[in-house]
Amino acid sequence: MAFEPIDELLDETLVLPVKGRRYTILAPSAETGLAVQALVQSAAVAANGGEVDTDALGDAAERDLYRDLLGDAYDQMLADGVSWPALKHCARVAIVWVVQDKATAERVWPSGGDPSRLAPNRQARRSGGANTTKNPASGSGTSSRPAPARARRKRH
Repeated sequence: MAFEPIDELLDETLVLPVKGRRYTILAPSAETGLAVQALVQSAAVAANGGEVDTDALGDAAERDLYRDLLGDAYDQMLADGVSWPALKHCARVAIVWVVQDKATAERVWPSGGDPSRLAPNRQARRSGGANTTKNPASGSGTSSRPAPARARRKRH
């Protein structure tokens, strides 16, 4: 069995609606994708108390990464007067798309950047309802038989 061409297997676009417009983000170059991976890894290390890579996590690096990641959509968003919070959210959703996948990015989008509003994944939705049933007070729901009379008598 031969491999199918990769371009027929991958969905290499992300379309984000902002203020009545739809911005198409194309898949980044391999170099940009690797830079995104490095940034996410550096942030995880810093969050866990590790040494902070100020070059990777600085504001200038973030701005350059957003421009590289969003491509032509970045310039179009600026020309259209998109607010900084909206542009930043688009870039962060694109980061999730690059680092994880489109389905995860689609769950992050409606949160507006607020982690407490993240849509639960499928497994969490399925298990969420299953945990609401209370356990019965006893294991079988029946009472045990009383002990025979001879076992209740005390021996002297």
